[in-house]
Amino acid sequence: MRILRPIVVFVVFAFSASTASAQQGDRFLDIREVTSPGGITAWLVEDKSVPVIAVEFAFKGAGSALESPGKQGLVRLLSNTMDEGAGDLDSQAFQSALSADSISLHFGASRDAFSGSLKTLKENRDKAFDLLELALEQPRFDEEPLERMKQANLARIRGSLADPEWLAARLFNDVAFEGHPYALNSGGTLTTLPAITADDLRQFANTQLSRDRLRVAVTGDITADELAPLLDDAFGDLPATAPPADIPDLRVQNAGGVVLFERDIPQTIIEIAQPGIGRDHPDYYAASVMNFILGSSGFGSRLMERVREKRGLTYGIYTGMVNFDHTDFVRLSTSTENANVPEVMNIIREEWERMRDEPVLPAEIETAKAYLVGSMPLMLSSTDRIAELVLSMQLDNLPIGYLDKRDLMIESVTIDDVRRVAKNLLVPEALTVVMVGRPQGMEPTRTVETLPNVE
Repeated sequence: MRILRPIVVFVVFAFSASTASAQQGDRFLDIREVTSPGGITAWLVEDKSVPVIAVEFAFKGAGSALESPGKQGLVRLLSNTMDEGAGDLDSQAFQSALSADSISLHFGASRDAFSGSLKTLKENRDKAFDLLELALEQPRFDEEPLERMKQANLARIRGSLADPEWLAARLFNDVAFEGHPYALNSGGTLTTLPAITADDLRQFANTQLSRDRLRVAVTGDITADELAPLLDDAFGDLPATAPPADIPDLRVQNAGGVVLFERDIPQTIIEIAQPGIGRDHPDYYAASVMNFILGSSGFGSRLMERVREKRGLTYGIYTGMVNFDHTDFVRLSTSTENANVPEVMNIIREEWERMRDEPVLPAEIETAKAYLVGSMPLMLSSTDRIAELVLSMQLDNLPIGYLDKRDLMIESVTIDDVRRVAKNLLVPEALTVVMVGRPQGMEPTRTVETLPNVE
């Protein structure tokens, strides 16, 4: 049996010891809001312990959910090509300019955002921001790098067709998000990728990467006064606003169904979802503690103990709380030998019911809270990881002082809180289940012959 890595893990945050020493008063992390002369805002954490500056930014709402079915993969391809030449610099010249001064510049894409990261030594700060400005405002999308990136993505898709985990993830999106833009293939399809043009990429960048969507986090050896004009230099000429996006909110689809994609493999990959709760829900932290006990903690979780430790039915089983802009859900991932699928599914439903119907033990809740609080100082060990945290807070619409209150909100969770949220949240008979494999003793509600949004 394979060892499954958790697809979604409850996120906990931390910061480096050097940053901790710079705390002011009772603040966990000294985050300052900086506003440029042109009105662009960023959250800044100064850290002069090393002469490095890290910038993380994202355009919230400018993700692959904006793609049409015929342009699947456009935003991913944009992220692949944005640093492949800009202005007067072709791909090789642009990459050489970055590497000559050890500047790291990368772009990324998700369903909900287009993102980027910049990391540089302080002495090369001005050049780094100049190259970032060039990439954002004058990308070239030359034929050679565009074709090269298309071929790389097509090769990735073809290679993934033999990966049962990838097939399960693709089927999960089709089923759980059926009828919604989230069901489309953010990585593109074998048909849509070749059809995307440089003009498509340029049109998206020129209309969707706008200042009203921009969120910026900066950490390292830079002051607020130094940062403010650089924000205008890098982002000031972007369009002020983007066209309104008409993306509806979504509740996980196909509740109670079991959808199977048959493959002749020795194990069945299982992906399960059910509706969850958002970051702004008053029970979010109680749900996080519940999720840790149920399955997100790996070894020590109830599911891992029963399915792996006591029964030896899998190498890994994990749950996670997932929050997208337009849906929130609880997700479970595991795999097991085909003959064991009915037993594993019975245990999952039993543990859903036990969490809902019986109080958790005092030791369980204390272990969960101690981990969620105590792991924080161990996880952020660099300027770029701190910047990632600060950006994620903005994307989640959390207040700038969130970290100062987070521990208290976790510590205040009680056994009754976990019981209440479990009763309201966990519905074992309404799970959306997808499987890839040849499970024995299971009757799916639907079998698919081919996966949509691949070819």
